[in-house]
Amino acid sequence: MSQALHDLLDLLDLEQIEENIFRGQSRSAVVPRVFGGQVAAQALVAAGRTVPADRHAHSLHAYFLRMGDPGAPIVYNVERIRDGRSFTTRRAVAVQHGRPIFALSASFQTYEEGLDHQTPMPPAPDPATLPTSQERLRGYGHLDAEIVARFMESREAIDLRYVDEPPYGQFGEPREPHSQVWFRTNGKLADDPLLHVVLATYVSDMTLLDSVLLAHGRGGWAVGDVVGASLDHAMWFHRPFRADEWLLYDQESPTAHGGRGLGQARIYTQDGRLAISVIQEGLVRVPR
Repeated sequence: MSQALHDLLDLLDLEQIEENIFRGQSRSAVVPRVFGGQVAAQALVAAGRTVPADRHAHSLHAYFLRMGDPGAPIVYNVERIRDGRSFTTRRAVAVQHGRPIFALSASFQTYEEGLDHQTPMPPAPDPATLPTSQERLRGYGHLDAEIVARFMESREAIDLRYVDEPPYGQFGEPREPHSQVWFRTNGKLADDPLLHVVLATYVSDMTLLDSVLLAHGRGGWAVGDVVGASLDHAMWFHRPFRADEWLLYDQESPTAHGGRGLGQARIYTQDGRLAISVIQEGLVRVPR
């Protein structure tokens, strides 16, 4: 396991201070605020720790309410909404400085047999043939050195490989609003299913709005031509997967309007199983 992954797992390992209250540390990522994927992942950890071990997360729906302060801890208050025979529902609210910054609802289910079909996995090159995110970043001379350093630090725990150039690497000309990324953790994880779902949740907020930027030839905050932030986020976990094995994140944007852009995606295992569906709306403003 890489030191960066070890540090990330420590960040996601919350302190329980009451039966339904947890505390997590925070840190800034690429921008000087708490990374949204971190808050979502920590909230899912808090919710999951109040659920029986035989029930696994199958969906989450969340709203980003305020910008997180990377210099202060985050308190997660979990509400036990329902404990049914097959399903368990939890609500987790993240609080900093006495105000909610994030709210998540998550549902957990015991395993059962049922109907089974899926959309086929789209074609994508073998991840081993693609440059790492760090290798791509070193080749972008148009980016500020500090920005490159922040990007590289924020992704040290994750091996993330773009199939095509990311929006900040090749911008100016509109492209198809579609992006593919392979990812896995930089090291092996324990077998706990919640841990793998939490790590996928963490990564899911890194690149989902890329396709919005591609449609308009924008490079994003890294080149200063767009101001953005996550607004809401939803995920459905369809089939078992491991976050320490390659996952294909196939992303597209059907629309952008009114200062907001929508990203939707499917995440597949390397052998073609549809593991996760994701939808996110984000703030996408052009500076004036």
